Amino acid sequence: MRQSVNVMHMTTLHHPLDPRIYYKQCRSLKKAGYDVTLLAPVPSNTVEEEVPFEPLPKYRNRWKGLLFGTVRAYFRARKAKADVYHIHDPELLPVGWLLKNKGNHVIYDIHEDYETGIVQRQYFNRPVRKLIAAVYKKVVAVCTRSMELILAEKYYQEKYPQGTCILNYPLLQQKLTEMDRSFEDADGLLYTGNVTKDRGALQHAVLPELDGRLTVHLYGYCPEGLAAEMKQKAGEGAGRLYVHGEGYYVPKTDIDAAYEKSGWLAGIALFPPTEHYMKKELTKFFEYMAAGLPVICSNYPAWQAFMDTYQCGICVDPDNKEEMKRAVETLRGNPAEAKAMGERGRKAVQEHLHWGREEEKLIDLYDRLNGIKAGENDGR
Repeated sequence: MRQSVNVMHMTTLHHPLDPRIYYKQCRSLKKAGYDVTLLAPVPSNTVEEEVPFEPLPKYRNRWKGLLFGTVRAYFRARKAKADVYHIHDPELLPVGWLLKNKGNHVIYDIHEDYETGIVQRQYFNRPVRKLIAAVYKKVVAVCTRSMELILAEKYYQEKYPQGTCILNYPLLQQKLTEMDRSFEDADGLLYTGNVTKDRGALQHAVLPELDGRLTVHLYGYCPEGLAAEMKQKAGEGAGRLYVHGEGYYVPKTDIDAAYEKSGWLAGIALFPPTEHYMKKELTKFFEYMAAGLPVICSNYPAWQAFMDTYQCGICVDPDNKEEMKRAVETLRGNPAEAKAMGERGRKAVQEHLHWGREEEKLIDLYDRLNGIKAGENDGR
């Protein structure tokens, strides 16, 4: 029976209220009847406790956290003697390997394409980054032999064909799905998620300067130095560039509240070309669609195919200011078509691109691992 199965989700890197970890997976499993705990660094002002936390200390120094945080996580997790350990960070692979025994299950949840992600980070020079990526690939191969793999993106199956895709689709919210948006006189562009250069920070920063009526709002953690660089890049449009999250984590509730506001013209994702994002279907795509917003994004082939499939947005060259300006003008000049794009996207999310479908797959995986048959399901 599910209530007798002790589950521990583990992260040393993510915020404890990370939407995929806490709001989707942990709460879904809890609702289904599993006994769920989240082991994570928990800031003192964190109040959500529907799923209990097993708190870890938060290290300001990245390398201290990597070493000491990982060691602490191992001893805390071992003490819990969980039936299922569900790890969310590559740093925890050796921990998962050490925790695995004949009486439990370990799941590695692959949130990112870490191989390409490591190569494009700027911590070290490129040869060192390529070496680290190769070491990561080997560690995954060794440590996950007796683990289950969960994949947050479809294309990850190219590398991990044995993995189960549980995609990062949005939670449906009645207020958003029933919201009747007007695009008459809409002048706001919305971005949600962490703000970094490889996620288009500087491309987004130039947008206000292209149009004197346009405002751009970014909701997500942004390093203070990068926010200053964005303001400088925005030039005369700096006063209409709003970074909500300069130096601090933006909780999901604040992002949800942003989606509920009126006056948005589109959701944006103007990422510069990088191998890391070329094939990804961004979570923000689905969130923009669920909110009834058309999307303006980079013209990667995979993203162009996605927009063509759902007819919910416009793709542009992220370094071509004229194309970006034209996309804005197209939506502003055709409010009925902007609304239609938003409605087509919202319909696609309501019908099949939402977390409810993925929740079923997650619970089915847990039930299979724990030998729970359909007639024994608790809380579902």
